[in-house]
Amino acid sequence: MDEIRTRAHKVVLENRSRGTVTGIQDVVSFDENQIVLDTDMGLLTIKGKNLHVSRLTLEKGETDIDGSIDSLAYSSNEAYRKSGESLFSRLFK
Repeated sequence: MDEIRTRAHKVVLENRSRGTVTGIQDVVSFDENQIVLDTDMGLLTIKGKNLHVSRLTLEKGETDIDGSIDSLAYSSNEAYRKSGESLFSRLFK
């Protein structure tokens, strides 16, 4: 049985070019224009240009991102959680 961890969720954005996100459960997808994170508060979609994940620690539920950040948006993560497959499990099949 999968255990869902609950951690403090925090988003810190500096000058729309650097950010830190905590309370991450999983990374759903990422490319240079969009990063989608499964957090304790729902799916967090970060949109921008030249986005880069500079540090990712899923054990601690933390990530640092760099790039030109245009928007942050939350949505429900129920459908994602029901699918049961993370980005990393799909990559390492």
